[in-house]
Amino acid sequence: MKIKQKGDNEERPVKVSAGKVTLEGILGVPKSARGVVLFAHGSGSGRHSPRNRYVAEVFRKVGLATLLIDLLTPAEEAVDLRTMHLRFNIELLAERLVGATDWIRRNAETQKPRTGYFGASTGAAAALVAAVERSDIIEAIVSRGGRPDLAGAALPLVKAPTLLIVGGKDIPIIDINQDALNQLHVEKELVIIPGATHLFEELGALDQVAQLAANWFLRHLGGERLK
Repeated sequence: MKIKQKGDNEERPVKVSAGKVTLEGILGVPKSARGVVLFAHGSGSGRHSPRNRYVAEVFRKVGLATLLIDLLTPAEEAVDLRTMHLRFNIELLAERLVGATDWIRRNAETQKPRTGYFGASTGAAAALVAAVERSDIIEAIVSRGGRPDLAGAALPLVKAPTLLIVGGKDIPIIDINQDALNQLHVEKELVIIPGATHLFEELGALDQVAQLAANWFLRHLGGERLK
């Protein structure tokens, strides 16, 4: 079964082994992929997130493969809906992301392109922690409305160039990201999108996120920047 997308881009469901669990994912690999981006979803979100699905489609149109996965199993998600506890378990989420990264390197379609992480909300913290664990593999990170503060002691250890994107009206998150930026010792940038709130639901806001992120990955994973 394939999930049809606009143009020539197609996605397909995959089972991603990550340690002791198997995670549900959606893999999209354009021809001659320049890189592969693994999405780390945030609080209460998953592979069907409309925002991340949109961004992933933009990535594939410029030649970046994408893997969107649920970092929690269905049973864990059911518990998390009641307790909202697991979505803040950064250690667990990062462990799952590391497992998915290893799966990417074993998968014939994605083992050669260079690899990056796109994290949202708490998923951004998981991406930063996992990037330290797989510093020999992860070459770029983008955070959308992220909580990089939850990465804690991992922040100064990150080696991958990191882009932090925050909405101009998301005041508490701006301060959090500025503090995190100061702790990063790599190529880094904080971009604030004027007028955007936490979910970037305003007209054109998500388009800006997608273009900024695509350019960052094309720059660091290979390929030409978008105009």
